[in-house]
Amino acid sequence: MELHSGTFNPEDFSWLGLTMTPAAADHIRSLMAQKPALLGVRLGIKQTGCAGFGYVLDTVSEPKEDDLVYEQDGARLYVSLQAMPFIDGTEVDYVREGLNQIFKFNNPKAQHECGCGESFGV
Repeated sequence: MELHSGTFNPEDFSWLGLTMTPAAADHIRSLMAQKPALLGVRLGIKQTGCAGFGYVLDTVSEPKEDDLVYEQDGARLYVSLQAMPFIDGTEVDYVREGLNQIFKFNNPKAQHECGCGESFGV
């Protein structure tokens, strides 16, 4: 995800932001409570899969300089400024699918997803 100088600067935009469902906020707060040094969860993207991009979640103990922070009921979601053009407006949910519980992403920028739901394209 390399940007070329002079063609696009994410700092020049105002963002809609990200939101969390109550279930996602509850789960993030639960993760934060398990590890006192944990500040929240970072949502990012990487080039992968058959559709182009995949979501990446990591725990955050120390924020990065270009992180934007979205907080809801004490749950903090960190997002790199570089990822915002691809995920701005996304709602993060936490759902049960069969025996599994996973984060789901309702991304209005995603124009298509692969059949398995692991990657998306914009």
